[in-house]
Amino acid sequence: MENIKKYITIDPEIQNGQPVFSGTRVPVETLFWHIEKGISIDEFLEDFPSVTKEQAIGVIGIAHKIITSGNIDKIYEAVA
Repeated sequence: MENIKKYITIDPEIQNGQPVFSGTRVPVETLFWHIEKGISIDEFLEDFPSVTKEQAIGVIGIAHKIITSGNIDKIYEAVA
């Protein structure tokens, strides 16, 4: 799996510990909110220029690997 820390930072001093794109203050959930609303990745990147396309694609790739993992039940139990 990609190195998650390359794309995501969790620091209690930044956005109260909410996962953000590394090197920014942009919460990762903002990307998924945009996608849920049908807003393109390019529009997301226009709204948040501190996030790179590589970071956005990397986070989506990580989410894809987690969701398609054969261990999704165990992962869900661990975070639920």
